[in-house]
Amino acid sequence: MTELTSSEYRSLIQSSVPTTVDADTKDPDFAGLFTPDNHRLALDPDVTLVQGARGSGKTVWFKALHRENLRSLAAVEYRLESLRRIQPLSGYGSERQPDSYPGPSVLRALLADGRQSTAIWTAVLLQGLRSAPVVSAATWAEKVRWVEDSPEDLERELAAADQRLAAENRQSLILFDALDRLHEDREQANHLIEGILRLALDLRTGYRRLRAKIFIRPDMLTASSFTFADASKLIANAAELTWSETNLYGLFFHHLGNGDPELSARFRQHSAPGTWLLQPAEEDAEERYVMPTRVASDATSQRELFVGIAGPYMGLDHRKGHTYSWLPNHLMDGSRQVSPRSFLSALSNAAENTASRYGGHSYALHYDAIRSGVQHASQIRVGEMREDIPWVGVAVEELAGLQVPMEREILVERWAGESFWERVAPVSPDDEDSDDDIRTGPRARTPDGLIDELRNLGVMSFRSDGRIDLPDVYRIAFDIGRKGGVPRVRRR
Repeated sequence: MTELTSSEYRSLIQSSVPTTVDADTKDPDFAGLFTPDNHRLALDPDVTLVQGARGSGKTVWFKALHRENLRSLAAVEYRLESLRRIQPLSGYGSERQPDSYPGPSVLRALLADGRQSTAIWTAVLLQGLRSAPVVSAATWAEKVRWVEDSPEDLERELAAADQRLAAENRQSLILFDALDRLHEDREQANHLIEGILRLALDLRTGYRRLRAKIFIRPDMLTASSFTFADASKLIANAAELTWSETNLYGLFFHHLGNGDPELSARFRQHSAPGTWLLQPAEEDAEERYVMPTRVASDATSQRELFVGIAGPYMGLDHRKGHTYSWLPNHLMDGSRQVSPRSFLSALSNAAENTASRYGGHSYALHYDAIRSGVQHASQIRVGEMREDIPWVGVAVEELAGLQVPMEREILVERWAGESFWERVAPVSPDDEDSDDDIRTGPRARTPDGLIDELRNLGVMSFRSDGRIDLPDVYRIAFDIGRKGGVPRVRRR
């Protein structure tokens, strides 16, 4: 097979790389599921806490663990046979499942009625285990009340479920995701999270076949969440969802190798002749191709392959940077992590931009189109942040028109005044314009505290001289400048 031309590569990128990679709206599938080598620990059923920033893959794995064919795939890829024996239960997620767990408005009502957070999540567990006393109760208030009022029967129900699972050689794994959507009040959200953590610890220490897995942003694990005895046992076996440079390019090449039938076949042959392995699904007609190690995780081989797609430099020579390293470097957040969502959206946009503006370019991706792709990814990233954590947008947009790095005093001046702190506060659930998806406000009520929270979120970082910086993936869309940096998206 002949190597793909630049226009054919563009067509392959446009048809294979998802233009929307929001796990809330697009479920993972067999062909598209990529298994980064450093996510193995996060999938282990005995690992309770899985920390990951926005867009790092928490919801992808939350949903994948609910599907038998994707669990089987992960069991093979990660050599985790225990994944084949789990019974997944929904503890909480972004999708409304009132028969599996209470939504935000019901949680508010339960807390207002004085129900304990651990009892709420224990009722959710028993609902998933199909415990008769809980399933037969008509409302969540009645289910939780039974848990609180029947401690001896509760212990018997859990012990019986544990014994049944042991006899079947199975393990129940209750899964939690989207914990930023639990409650609009920070204190109440922390209270609910503490209840989840307490339940997880009780299962881990008291039962052999009942486990929890909690997907959570690192900034949501506050000190107040770990005030109970033996809470350190949960932290001790926590995992993190991180993406290395080779992981990101591996994800990109995985999509190219599992896209358009004809073009993907030629890409597989060119990238690593005869070494991509066909992996059929165990129970349906789906199939996927698994790339060899040199394509998945060898930086030298990946760089050579990407240079064939995008050229070696971000301009006419090396002074503008090398394409392979430039792209992830300009998509990093303040924690030096790149969201795979941002990475793929930048590449997809770069292909579209090259096709429309640089159709005769000798490479599939033009370097100026890659810069535009980063601007596009920055706008998407900031849009997601505004949706998920609105107060971040309110705080950072106060810095529009400035340039980084900047002195702390500038932020203090921009964030002065009661009107600013009122705008970053969460909207009341009684507000007629609010809904169940309203997010929490910041914990801090001082500029220094706000800076710390933004740093924990990866939105800000500190230079060695103490000045404050914003990574390009946030800076650009917020109209904040940097001398010699990627041009910001100017407001009209």
